[in-house]
Amino acid sequence: MTVAECLKHHRVQFLLALLILAAVYWSVVPEMVQQWYEDENYSHGFVVPLIAGYFAYERRKDLASVLAEPWWPGLLLVAAGLMQLVVGWLGTEFFTMRSSLVVTLCGMTLFLLGKRLFRLMLLPLAYLLFMVPLPYIIYDMVAFPLKLFVTRVSIATLKLMGVVVMREGNIIMLPFTTLEVADACSGIRSLISLLALAVAYAFFLEMGPLRRGVLILAAIPIAISANAFRVIGTGVLAQYWGAKAAEGFFHEFAGLAVFVVAIALMIGLGSLLSRGKGGAA
Repeated sequence: MTVAECLKHHRVQFLLALLILAAVYWSVVPEMVQQWYEDENYSHGFVVPLIAGYFAYERRKDLASVLAEPWWPGLLLVAAGLMQLVVGWLGTEFFTMRSSLVVTLCGMTLFLLGKRLFRLMLLPLAYLLFMVPLPYIIYDMVAFPLKLFVTRVSIATLKLMGVVVMREGNIIMLPFTTLEVADACSGIRSLISLLALAVAYAFFLEMGPLRRGVLILAAIPIAISANAFRVIGTGVLAQYWGAKAAEGFFHEFAGLAVFVVAIALMIGLGSLLSRGKGGAA
């Protein structure tokens, strides 16, 4: 029996399974969506399920025609996901609770429809991990070194441009004002969103796994470099036009412009790598 036939004949059972899943995660998912809305670092979470859905839609013919062969060991993965949810709830650890949803979905796919369909759904399911906000301890571990790195690079560049500047930690001291390289300027916000977009873009293009890996990894230096240029531009404006030129509208506009430039660079690199139709590389 194909997956399409299985879903048709057992639609009540599948609907019941989805309702149980929704009931189990009824408080976990809305809180995660609220964080997407309130925290600009994770606003990309709104598009992640849509992109994952598109990946599944692209495979719709293969998904419908593959044989449904329920795999009983998938129940063990379902149990592991639910145990992860309980452990996260007991410790009030949101990342553990939220990521358990992906684990549980993987287990349900294996148990209800089998390994063949799971292989086809692996990319859409794994991509859902991008919608889960990182634990703050990991976020801070990444953001702080990035702030210091961007600050050092910006200071060195500003000095080469003849700007009188000093550094103390992530603080940039100019003659008439002082600037702080905050989390938003470190590149961590762009890095998280750009990685999610890079993975989606890499799988939209026709290219081999090596080139996909290069494109995805390129998101890291692109995001960091783009934000370093943002800090450098802010420093130059603050030096010659005062602190007000580096605040308010310009600061917000610069953040958006930097991200647009980073996306443009990703698209350009993807176009170069996809030439030759991917091949083995």
